[in-house]
Amino acid sequence: AGLKSAGIFDPMCGIVGYVGKRPARELLLAGLGKLEYRGCDSAGISVIAGDRIDAVRAVGNLSALHAKFDESAATAEAVGGSVAVATAKEDIARSSELATTGIGHTRWATHGRVSEQNAHPHFDSAGRVHVVVNGIVENYVTLKEGLTGDGSVFTSETDAEVIAHLIAHFYEGDLAAAVRAAYAQLEGHYAFVAMCLDEPEVLVGARKECPLIVGRGEGEQFVASAVPAFLAETRQVQYVENGEIVILRPDGVTITDAHGAVVERGVELVDWDEETAEKGGYETFMLKEIHEQADAVAEAISDRTARGDGVDLDEQGAFDESILVGVKRIVIVACGTSYHAGLIGRYAIEEWARVPVEMDIASEYRYRNPVVGPGDLVVGISQSGETADTLAAMKLARERGASVLAITNVMGSQATREADGVLFTRAGLEIGVAATKTFMCQVAVVYLLGLRLAEL
Repeated sequence: AGLKSAGIFDPMCGIVGYVGKRPARELLLAGLGKLEYRGCDSAGISVIAGDRIDAVRAVGNLSALHAKFDESAATAEAVGGSVAVATAKEDIARSSELATTGIGHTRWATHGRVSEQNAHPHFDSAGRVHVVVNGIVENYVTLKEGLTGDGSVFTSETDAEVIAHLIAHFYEGDLAAAVRAAYAQLEGHYAFVAMCLDEPEVLVGARKECPLIVGRGEGEQFVASAVPAFLAETRQVQYVENGEIVILRPDGVTITDAHGAVVERGVELVDWDEETAEKGGYETFMLKEIHEQADAVAEAISDRTARGDGVDLDEQGAFDESILVGVKRIVIVACGTSYHAGLIGRYAIEEWARVPVEMDIASEYRYRNPVVGPGDLVVGISQSGETADTLAAMKLARERGASVLAITNVMGSQATREADGVLFTRAGLEIGVAATKTFMCQVAVVYLLGLRLAEL
């Protein structure tokens, strides 16, 4: 339980927040650098700089985010000598010095394509409430419809953005109260941290089944999804438990339950070194990822089975169920571990949907003259979405008129561009060489496919 509280069961995004007296930007970027091992297809930070919130987001790893800041400075340098340029350079410096409250995020996409628009932090229509989120909001469609009806304007394809609008909807001068009200409306498993321009020295976080940890300092406080984000600054931590809200100010931290009752929580000393902290206290990444399997599978299936009356495979337009209608035969092509996930899935699909399933090792399939065409569904399974043999097999099948479905872990990978539909496994980054959670999530997603075929 202690290890889980420390944030090791967290296969997806990375969160970091800071409130204090020091310039926040560099602290946030350093913290995100320590969380990048979780996977990063986009990143961003928001800081409160005087009378505004400055947000910068970028697609790619953290070097892309750093480049965005360098680009802003270079633009000011390029014009040279004018009053306007001098003012721009002063604004950049002023923003960096004034911004002592901020939040940051590394994203491993689950909802919405990889784009700057979908990167965190997300914000409300007025840009006064900013949030960073890890996890999934299962009822975001219903919430989004209601908020849109009240005038909120959404700018991303993600489920996470609804949290910013929901907090803004409830905000009446007390960010903690607004977060509690929003928390009561949210369904799913998530952790998030929010800040508001009207309360520049306050961060408020909430946890529901995803980790959130506070780092305590003198006149400054940190919050993150894992200890490595602030380990270089403090080793004093408080663990936020499931169902709790945490309010951070430079001079202290208050933890409450979901109704606002104060919870007493002691400060603990972390004696890990940074390498051990990245492994969540485990000896190896392999062991860490073995223990992440249960939460990774929950990530893969939770919102897809939350509807109550069936399996929902649609994911922001990535999966069109029309490719399943009228399927007479399924061929699964994959290599290595992914091939074995397909072998298990074949049993489930044939048992539940009564559709014949053939298995092929992709490296063999691409070099023979297979009988495949219209009416067939070819499923390519690849953790990375870049397995050359599997991609070639999928391409061959598509050229011959078959519908092609990709099951992969990586948004934006080649497999997602070569397929008629995509199912993401949502396992998060896997550093250990032998597959653990990625294999389990592949099996879970093939099972979901089998169940949906049976329904249809």
